[in-house]
Amino acid sequence: MKLLLSKPRGFCAGVVRAIEIVEKALQKWGAPIYVKHEIVHNRHVVEKLNDKGAIFIEDLADVPHGARLIYSAHGVSPVVREEAKARGLIEIDATCGLVTKVHSAAKRFASKGYHIILIGHKNHVEIIGTAGEAPDQTTIVESPEDVVKLPFSQEDKLFYITQTTLSLDDVADVTEALKKRYPQIETLPSASICYATTNRQLALREITDETDLVLVVGDPTSSNSNRLRELASKREIPAFLINGPEEIEASWLEEIHTIGLTAGASTPEGVVQECIERLIELGVREVEDVVFTTEDVVFQVPKSLSVV
Repeated sequence: MKLLLSKPRGFCAGVVRAIEIVEKALQKWGAPIYVKHEIVHNRHVVEKLNDKGAIFIEDLADVPHGARLIYSAHGVSPVVREEAKARGLIEIDATCGLVTKVHSAAKRFASKGYHIILIGHKNHVEIIGTAGEAPDQTTIVESPEDVVKLPFSQEDKLFYITQTTLSLDDVADVTEALKKRYPQIETLPSASICYATTNRQLALREITDETDLVLVVGDPTSSNSNRLRELASKREIPAFLINGPEEIEASWLEEIHTIGLTAGASTPEGVVQECIERLIELGVREVEDVVFTTEDVVFQVPKSLSVV
């Protein structure tokens, strides 16, 4: 068997920054440091930070008055920020800069009288945060079928934007439906799906024609990891989302000649390497890197976290 390793894969700049913020906060101020929601959607990352003294919460009532609170990479709504200030919490923002860009656009266009059409998964924490920028002027759509149900006319001022971790295929279908029904609809000059999500999907597309099986290393709660698995499945290639080597089943490899492997943007490379080692144990004899592009994006941590 041959194993094709898709590149880029794994950690993106926003994830690296978010993890670094938690680690530096623990280093500077000591435990406990509270984090609103999982800092990124990956069990391995969360457990490691939890062991170091990070406490992950959903309800700000669980944070002691005056404690330090880090916002996860997915962002939060203005209501959460207001509650934190009311509780006297010291806020540290690990929101990915690309998510912040989406928040800012939603807020800006809502202030100009536009209704915001937000493309994404209703229950995803990123969408909840973005919709919170203008809740009375925002409608969430998940599919072309949702577009058909929208109550607006071609005279209404409409603006659409997307969750940063969606599938390029799915977004194309929804945006096509929006533009067809509402020719006047506006959006940002550049796509709001983040560069890392796009690169990982395009890199995987490069190898799908050569593979009999695709394995995506990522957490089941990770949106971008799930989209990678779906990308392969839609091309009628058997695909599995795994969160570690112990989840690989030998039966998947029966009569398989070429395996494609990638990883979601919140997956540590160490976990990927463990999966590669397991595949070698199960019969892989050749491993090849397939590089789609090289990423050199870096997001800086807040200056307040400089450790003295």
